[in-house]
Amino acid sequence: MPLEYPSGTLAEHLACRRDAAVFDVSHLGTVRLEGPGGFERLQRELSNDLARVHPGRAQYTHMLDESGSVVDDIIVWWVSDDRFDVMPNASNTARVLGRLGGEDVTGQRAVLAVQGPGARRALQACFPEAAAVPRFAVHTMTWKGAPVVVAGTGYTGEDGVECAVPADVAAELWDSVVAAGAVPAGLGARDTLRLEAGLPLHGNELGPGLSPLEAGLGWVVAWDKPGGFTGLGALDSERRRGLRRRLVGLVGATRRPFRAGYGVRDGVGPQTGGGAGSGAAAGAGAGVGGTGWAEVPPAELPTLTSGNFSPVLGCGIGMAFLPSYVRHGSAARVVARGAEVPATVTRLPFLRKAPTATDGSSRG
Repeated sequence: MPLEYPSGTLAEHLACRRDAAVFDVSHLGTVRLEGPGGFERLQRELSNDLARVHPGRAQYTHMLDESGSVVDDIIVWWVSDDRFDVMPNASNTARVLGRLGGEDVTGQRAVLAVQGPGARRALQACFPEAAAVPRFAVHTMTWKGAPVVVAGTGYTGEDGVECAVPADVAAELWDSVVAAGAVPAGLGARDTLRLEAGLPLHGNELGPGLSPLEAGLGWVVAWDKPGGFTGLGALDSERRRGLRRRLVGLVGATRRPFRAGYGVRDGVGPQTGGGAGSGAAAGAGAGVGGTGWAEVPPAELPTLTSGNFSPVLGCGIGMAFLPSYVRHGSAARVVARGAEVPATVTRLPFLRKAPTATDGSSRG
């Protein structure tokens, strides 16, 4: 998948928000578990509880290490009674395969994600069976004689499905969906869409030293699952002592894009960068409780884990792990290459129309 197609990231993003877009996400992994024992292996190694769902459903879950850090965030497609297609991030496929066993079938299929409020209309014209798959359902079917698995999942905050098709028919299905009105979209739009929807990205909001609880994803932790799972003890200890930080959103006061790695200060104290909006946030931010967060040396500042320009909101947005005492609505300043851009701490997702992370997530 390219960064963008000729239409450009902005047009691709808005096409997905307003109508329909199609993404080639074949880089995602697929680890297949078939036969007896698959359910038990997944229950031991993954944080969510598959007993909450059933065959024909998908579930978002985490694989953790003993410290409670997120090794990977995963979608499990429970295809049939004894078949599970586990969908890890591309870079973690081998690691997930080593933990779960099974077979890496990534090279045997392509995955096309058709997303947006008009996604089902576009599919109805060329693949009506796929258009009928409900959110988080998993159905097997055929398209022009080829076996296809379709799941009501995605990574944009919009309605839609993901279609796992044999690699040799993927291009034909892609062309058919595009001919039906879906706009080809690349990695740039995929990132801005998932950011607006407040969806985490492994390596940014999830990874070594980051727990599901800090990321606001405690709902993927099945605390009472019989037999437990790897990392449960560490998470329970973290829950008991309380979180020191949590993932929040930052909404900028200007159109300046935010970027991962930019520092985040509270809204108290003098401005130092003289950039856009300089002085506008000075003395604001009483909501942080007078903690002295504004005086943290630059090298010790919290930093944005993700950031970009929001085409819908028309401003810079980002996510960061801030001290747990920081309240939503507090004033903040994002240190953007020497300038300090006024911002507001907010709950995720940024777009209230988008399904929240509690509806599940797929990764990029």
